[in-house]
Amino acid sequence: MTAIPFHIPLKRFFNFYEMKNNFDQYASQYDAWFLDNQNVLYSEARLVAHFLKDAGDIFSVGCGSGLFEMILEKEFGISVKHGLEPSEGMAAIARKRGVEVEITTIENADLGKECYDTILFNGTPSYITDLQKAFDKTYAALRPNGRIVVLDVPKESSYALLYNLAKAVGTWDHPLLENVHPRDPYPIEFVKIANWRTTKEKTEMLVKSGFANLKYAQTLTRHPVYSNNVLEYPIEGYDCGDYVAICAIKNKEK
Repeated sequence: MTAIPFHIPLKRFFNFYEMKNNFDQYASQYDAWFLDNQNVLYSEARLVAHFLKDAGDIFSVGCGSGLFEMILEKEFGISVKHGLEPSEGMAAIARKRGVEVEITTIENADLGKECYDTILFNGTPSYITDLQKAFDKTYAALRPNGRIVVLDVPKESSYALLYNLAKAVGTWDHPLLENVHPRDPYPIEFVKIANWRTTKEKTEMLVKSGFANLKYAQTLTRHPVYSNNVLEYPIEGYDCGDYVAICAIKNKEK
């Protein structure tokens, strides 16, 4: 039995424990979903790469199975060799792909002071309980003029609306969702444990942490039913994409 850390509220602990167990149990299913949806995968990978040019020493928060890190290196020449991941099952796969992974959460991790040039959150904000604390810790861990790159499905997007409906009814097999979700919807086990936030919420948190010079890019601009039909390139902004990236710079004057 895992001991409950005294500093973590009981409800938050069991939410984390359920999340960790789901990602451990369904680690291979996570990869399989992306590999079955190649256009979605590579549209998102292009968005991740968009803000990682000349990114220096990169640390990945919630690197999962290391799938994106592997694609970044093979397709874009971007090396991400260090990260953290709460799920042991996911971390084991990432290590086989060449990522040095610490098994922990961003809230509990010790990232040090001014250790990295770039810290990446790819699809992880919706699985982080205390996102403000995560951004504060990231700010401290970045070198002067370092960047944070935050990518996720915004709560206001078409995907998140479908996800939250599926979460509310507990399944994709519901009359309200018939013929309106993708042929291969995101595994319900991952949908149930996510907490999507709006782009506005994440922006406000980043500014509160001290970040400045925020820039936005987006992809997956078609309805989710059709998003895997074509490979997309990133476009500026955040008003029509179902996957949005925010890049912000450490404000050394804070």
